[in-house]
Amino acid sequence: MPAPQAATMKSLAKAAFKAHAIKLPVDWKQPQGEEGKQYVDAFKPNERFAPPDPSKLFIPASTNKYHIDTVKKNSDNFEKYIDGICDAICSAWGSFQSTATMVGVLVNAVTASMGQLVGVPLTPLILAQGPKASPAELKYTQTISTVVGTAFTSWQSSVKVPGLPWYPAFAAFPSPMAPPMPNIPAPLITLTQVPVTMQAAALQGQMVGQHGDPTAQHSSELFDSIAKAVNACFLTWTLGTMVTNVLGMGPVPTFAPPFVPVGPVVGGTATMTPGGLT
Repeated sequence: MPAPQAATMKSLAKAAFKAHAIKLPVDWKQPQGEEGKQYVDAFKPNERFAPPDPSKLFIPASTNKYHIDTVKKNSDNFEKYIDGICDAICSAWGSFQSTATMVGVLVNAVTASMGQLVGVPLTPLILAQGPKASPAELKYTQTISTVVGTAFTSWQSSVKVPGLPWYPAFAAFPSPMAPPMPNIPAPLITLTQVPVTMQAAALQGQMVGQHGDPTAQHSSELFDSIAKAVNACFLTWTLGTMVTNVLGMGPVPTFAPPFVPVGPVVGGTATMTPGGLT
């Protein structure tokens, strides 16, 4: 399957952010008694009530027009940032997938093992395309790009072929050398891998630590929403992506016609061509 689509990641991130049910203004309490009456009288009738928009990322603390406006302004800013960073992550992910190769795969008879997944690093690509319209946005983007890119690289380096029957023709090949042949396509999830760094809790924790600014408003919730969206897309992607076009080849040392007209490949190698993750 293709790299995660930005529309899906955006939707997941916004849903995760909304689930925090953050009220604005934060810690606001409706005045009571005489103070409450004075508070109400301070506003014109058309300012005392405005219909809330349930699609917004934040919840207004009251129906006061100024609270509704605060929610709209902050929601719009966070939605714009989430859209921008998700666009950048998915674009970088797509670049990785289209250029990724697998090298160093060992082939013996039908079995492929080991190998290393190689591709462009995500961090500089996300950082280059992510939102940077303000110092705050730049810092958020630096944090998210570093954490997501580092986590993805850590997962990528753990991916190995665990001994899969990818080359049935190599069990008994009628030649002294087996030419390059593609593997039997296999789901990416069937390869050995350690995805712990791509888990939502790990990503969110790394983002909070990397950002190093506990006073940044709603940063924990923002990081949580991005982490959950990235993790959900990652799980879907590893389940749906196929490893294809891993070209295996190698010698057939026992080939000795006419007495031994066929033999297994021994000590062969295989390399995935770019674009083999489909």
